[in-house]
Amino acid sequence: MISSVRGEILSIGLDHVVIEVGGVGFAVQATPATLATLRRGEQAMLHTALVVREDSLTLFGFAEADARELFGLLQTVSGIGPRLALATLAVLDPDKLRSALVEGNITVLTQVPGIGRKGAERLTLELRDKVTALAGPTDGSPAVVAPGALRNEVVEALAGLGFPAKQAEQSVDKVLSEGEGHTTSSVLRAALATLGRKR
Repeated sequence: MISSVRGEILSIGLDHVVIEVGGVGFAVQATPATLATLRRGEQAMLHTALVVREDSLTLFGFAEADARELFGLLQTVSGIGPRLALATLAVLDPDKLRSALVEGNITVLTQVPGIGRKGAERLTLELRDKVTALAGPTDGSPAVVAPGALRNEVVEALAGLGFPAKQAEQSVDKVLSEGEGHTTSSVLRAALATLGRKR
């Protein structure tokens, strides 16, 4: 409904910012990391999500569209409301959160106050596939995928091209250990190059 706001920063609180848009001051809930990027009196743009309740309309703002998408995704899990979703993004940045979900890292997820072991397990179970399908950065740069998911994707792609699974795994592990690229396409290219040299 309100997907972004742009205007002058009127004030910054501990958990929210007030942005003037067309003469109206919008109170926008945000994480400490987002609030730290804002300055009173300066112009700013935040990607927002409007949460409608019977007794309230609350705007949540994010410096990146990526974080807003994860905010919405977290709330699709039973027991995760907007406050807990925002708390999760306050503790874990989008990349770290995505990695933890994809790899099923319960220890990282339980660092968030309000998320216990069962909640963390539910999050990884329900969101693992969804976060890998989530769009990456909107600036045209390739999406960075969590190492575990990236490895599996590239190995599957190589197997689909006719390379033996064992050989594919070895070449991908070699590329990842050398730190050659962090996106699916760059690792695939590098892995194909090493496999090409073996043939």
